[in-house]
Amino acid sequence: METETFERFPLRVVLLSTGLALAICALGAYLLGQLHVLLAVAYLLYALGVELSVTRGSCIHCYYYGKRCGLGKGWLCARLFRRGDPARFAQRTPSWRDLLPDMLILLFPLAGGVVLLLQAFSWPRLALLLALVALSLGGNAVVRGSFACKYCQQRALGCPAQALFAGKET
Repeated sequence: METETFERFPLRVVLLSTGLALAICALGAYLLGQLHVLLAVAYLLYALGVELSVTRGSCIHCYYYGKRCGLGKGWLCARLFRRGDPARFAQRTPSWRDLLPDMLILLFPLAGGVVLLLQAFSWPRLALLLALVALSLGGNAVVRGSFACKYCQQRALGCPAQALFAGKET
């Protein structure tokens, strides 16, 4: 049985995925900001740079360019960058190494949080650190697996990330 795809994602899915990304960055910046405010600023600039890199490198070629995609980037991408070649989207063969910049959005504040806990343990800090991990890993898995990727037309047309996560890395 084939899953239905969205031509335009419901606004609630976009708000959920965008809210999750913002919550992860806010928690990460808060944790790093407890070490030094410049770490929080650098982290937020890094996260913004990663998002712009993904948007410029992948979203310009996506089916949802100029449309409301499940992650909220298709519409924004069209306002920032010229349209790419839709045939190029599925041609990439990403590896786990390509995901490192995204993974660092969790790993930087995770390392900072561990340093904070070693300096002065507190239950609220531990709770924030656990919330960051839960949102980054579990939250993203739920949002992408149940709301975004599951109904994505680009996934149906060919998505290199889908192949990578399904264990078909080449």
